[in-house]
Amino acid sequence: MGTACSEPPLILASASAARRRILADAGVPHRALAAAVDEAAITAARRAVGDDARACALALAEAKALAVAAAHPGAWVIGCDQMLDADGDWLDKPGDRDGLARQLARLRGRRHTLHSAVVLARDGRVRWRHVGRATLNMRDFSDSFLADYVAAAPPMALAAVGGYTLEGAGAQLFARVSGDLFTIMGLPLLPLLAQLRRIGCLPS
Repeated sequence: MGTACSEPPLILASASAARRRILADAGVPHRALAAAVDEAAITAARRAVGDDARACALALAEAKALAVAAAHPGAWVIGCDQMLDADGDWLDKPGDRDGLARQLARLRGRRHTLHSAVVLARDGRVRWRHVGRATLNMRDFSDSFLADYVAAAPPMALAAVGGYTLEGAGAQLFARVSGDLFTIMGLPLLPLLAQLRRIGCLPS
């Protein structure tokens, strides 16, 4: 798969500001386009057939990449998604502060796993896929800490799976973390960079 990138070099099939920042900070030229996919329907379908959270994250990432690639022939498209699995409970973005408080109360004192999928698609086919995994142990924090955290949480935390950003105050939620920081942030960057070098989208 030594085909060089088309112009523009890459399309990120996501409206996520965090993922755009990760790529920009790493010096990866790209543009971002939101993918029009029904995430809830895909998740429900994967649940119905007995898929685990890892497989669901991959299915979502592939659907996003293929949706954008269909409208941009010849372009390399990055699709990504993340699932949080807490002993079989799949948690999503909290959306608002009430949802954030409920999610963190469920996760408090427990271990959960993040599955972050990233794929590259081109001309109707997924050409490469990877799923990173991180395990996080949330500490048994007090009710007052929870209330203060929720009140001060930035919009980015409300839009993040699990309701935290580890690169900010969310670090105070945890007792132990095992896994790559980029995986926790929702985009396994190092495997993606290696693949972009292989296909000629980045200098080797």
